[in-house]
Amino acid sequence: MPGPVLRKVDAIGLAVTDLEAGIRFYAQLGHGLLWRTETSAGLRLPDSDAEIMLQVERPEQEVDVLVEAVDEATRVIAEAGGSVLVEPFDITIGRCSVVADPWGNRLVLVDDSRGRLVTDAQHRVTGVTKDGWRSRRPRP
Repeated sequence: MPGPVLRKVDAIGLAVTDLEAGIRFYAQLGHGLLWRTETSAGLRLPDSDAEIMLQVERPEQEVDVLVEAVDEATRVIAEAGGSVLVEPFDITIGRCSVVADPWGNRLVLVDDSRGRLVTDAQHRVTGVTKDGWRSRRPRP
């Protein structure tokens, strides 16, 4: 794997107990809705292509880091002395795993090998595309 393993922050994951209330709260702070499912939503960080990801499934905060290929990045991190907390698994846009560095800092590794999310006018996820950004709508 040439170059750095970790490419960029993809999302800051925040646990909420009520997705609708979380979306409303962050909307009041000026963060527009990018996409949503029944259990999670992505909100715009205007000076970055990273996003705030609200979710109701797990109690932990998380940092999602984009990598070129999850399986390879997971192996490299383990060989360097990190630990694998959750083995690689499939997600809508590609693959994911959870690793920790030798000090216990958790990182969620994500690749978008299947593409990016496509949304409808209500920002609900309708599929995945290999073209463009997370939505067919142009990004401001």
